[in-house]
Amino acid sequence: MREKQWRTKHHAKALRKNPTTAEELLWYDLRNKLLGGHKFRRQHPVGNYIADFACIKAKTIIEVDGATHGTQQERDYDKKRTKYLESQGWNVIRVSNEDIYKHRGDTLDHIYLHLPPPPARAGTSPVNGERERKETLK
Repeated sequence: MREKQWRTKHHAKALRKNPTTAEELLWYDLRNKLLGGHKFRRQHPVGNYIADFACIKAKTIIEVDGATHGTQQERDYDKKRTKYLESQGWNVIRVSNEDIYKHRGDTLDHIYLHLPPPPARAGTSPVNGERERKETLK
């Protein structure tokens, strides 16, 4: 079992170095907590699978489906994979390459709507946060 986990981690690392164009575009919007303050990781291992993007705190995975998800066999594999990830407590959001290319804003809205509320910063309330923001704008 350890051997399989080791291979999965190394395979994830290799995938991070060679993203698809759709993954690069989506990563641009997900990185640096640009989507509602949620932190995402790319090519994150979960069991024997590798999630395209994962937000650990929100237990949310985003899978980008390209041309290799078109046959019935591939769709069956995706269903099996999604079922496993959900059984591990993950919420799985699937988006297509085409949606990322042609409807990126709508795709980001869809993802955002399926995320829990962003984490609050420790020691601040919405009132204090608003006050701090106004003071820095002066």
